[in-house]
Amino acid sequence: MSAPLIQLREVCLGFGGYDIFQNIDLILTERERSCLVGRNGSGKSTLLKLIAGAIVPDAGTVAVQKGIKISLMEQDPDLSVFPTLGDFATSRLNSNQGYKIEAISTGLKLNLQQEVKLASGGEIRRAALAKIIAETPDLMLLDEPTNHLDVESIKWLETVLKNLTCGVVIISHDRAFLRSVSKSTLWLDRGLLRRNEKSFADFEDWRDKTWAEEDARNHKIRRRIKEESVWAVEGISARRKRNQGRLKALKKLKVKYDLQEKRQVNAKMSFQSGETSGRKILEAQGISKNIGGKQICSKFSVSISRGERIAMVGANGVGKTTLLNILFRDLAPDEGTIKRGTNWITATFEQNKGSLDLDASLQENLAGDPDIALPGRSDQILVKGVPRHVVGYLKEFLFDPSTLRAPVRSLSGGEKSRLILAKLMAKTSNLLLLDEPTNDLDIETLDLLQELLCEFDGTILLISHDRDFVERVATRVLFFEGNGRIIDFTGGYESYLNKFLDDKNSLDAAVKSRKPKNTMNLQENKKSAGLSFTEQHRLSEIPEEIERLELEIKKLEEFLSIDDLYQSDQKKFDKASSALAERKLKMDKIMEEWLLLEDKQIYGQLS
Repeated sequence: MSAPLIQLREVCLGFGGYDIFQNIDLILTERERSCLVGRNGSGKSTLLKLIAGAIVPDAGTVAVQKGIKISLMEQDPDLSVFPTLGDFATSRLNSNQGYKIEAISTGLKLNLQQEVKLASGGEIRRAALAKIIAETPDLMLLDEPTNHLDVESIKWLETVLKNLTCGVVIISHDRAFLRSVSKSTLWLDRGLLRRNEKSFADFEDWRDKTWAEEDARNHKIRRRIKEESVWAVEGISARRKRNQGRLKALKKLKVKYDLQEKRQVNAKMSFQSGETSGRKILEAQGISKNIGGKQICSKFSVSISRGERIAMVGANGVGKTTLLNILFRDLAPDEGTIKRGTNWITATFEQNKGSLDLDASLQENLAGDPDIALPGRSDQILVKGVPRHVVGYLKEFLFDPSTLRAPVRSLSGGEKSRLILAKLMAKTSNLLLLDEPTNDLDIETLDLLQELLCEFDGTILLISHDRDFVERVATRVLFFEGNGRIIDFTGGYESYLNKFLDDKNSLDAAVKSRKPKNTMNLQENKKSAGLSFTEQHRLSEIPEEIERLELEIKKLEEFLSIDDLYQSDQKKFDKASSALAERKLKMDKIMEEWLLLEDKQIYGQLS
């Protein structure tokens, strides 16, 4: 077992009289690959901040291995003091680490020269992700790292995380991503933290089994309370003094059951299609659009019929939202024709949540929407044409009545998404235009949204980078391949990927067969090219040093993994932790030296 990087014991934390954590225990070790899951508002982001040391618990202990570095990527980092994204991303890197940020920014499609004041929220989050990867801490805490990443960048990130040697804890709504990178699962539910030593792929079965066991226990408690209550009424009169203990036990049982926090129910969402649209929603023939020298589409034709669920998939900035505006709004193509159908009633989810007034309250955002406002009333809205009180309606979307007058900017990302969905679902619509609706939603809300979209009898155009969600919802996919090329594929996302990989493998095989056979073997010249005699000697020494350090690190980790070592002998724990940190630092320096010598050798061979 690896040495613990951090250990939480009986940690409690609360805000405003509400308990977020109740006596939670947690050990995180080197090479940790855990996903942290739970409902929106359960405290996942707060737990990461506590682990990072940004929040102090009300009770309990937090033991951190001496000398380790813990880094947190937050959902909304503050970059206001930095001129460019690159300045922020490299702000804590030394000269030997600077080269890393270039490769990372390429993988994340991040422009390091972008001014912070002009950067989008997605660009800022990608810069925060690039920074934390380049810093290579001992423990990396990632809060929704895949938001605003396209599929290509998400797959790049999966590869990076799998090859890191540090510990990683991840919050994400992206099922496919979590299945790929996690080895264990942390589940935060009603203040309690559970751990399962299996990846996220096992989570839903584990959760459902846990809930079933809880329901069985509660059923027994309710039956016991009922039986004891009958006894208290019918059988106590003759034995009143002798049975006071049994009465007290019944009272305690009732109190314990009543105080038990019940599971949060799912939001009561529902779309209503209203009037049926025409059979043909839209037909575009040979449309092209170029914006600022960037080709959005070229001679693209598409026909959309009532009831289709179409996903638009592609890299960030490739033009998905722009094409949606061309097809369904007032952005005209440069050439080609668009024939639109009849009886559209459109509801739109905007990626940037622009339909929300962040400074207004939740109630004002609902009552101020002209499509659902009830004239003369600020506390009621029209939900599918029927007057509803704002408090009761928002309860169905899991909002506490106490938050109704809070500004929307105080909400979490998931709560903002739920508020937009509440506005959309108050309207009747037969055409849904959804631009990244899944960002920040918890797994249970995603499940419900997926079911509702599959049951919706209108037409859906969906933009998303969530592979699992697209696979479950879409019956047809428009793949944006860049330079104006769009592939119209009937079938699911995975079917397209399988076809793409088959085609790519065939192409790779053809290219390989045409490679020249007499290529230069760099290994044959490895000993002499590019290095001085002293450098060659040093390069030959490094492998033995690395092997010795690895052995020492392994022994120290085994010693630090002894149960209750921290509690039984804190001096030995601290001494071993310092020794481990010292050797790891030495290992990092030797590895950097080795990489520099290897690079110099290879460049000398190529020159």
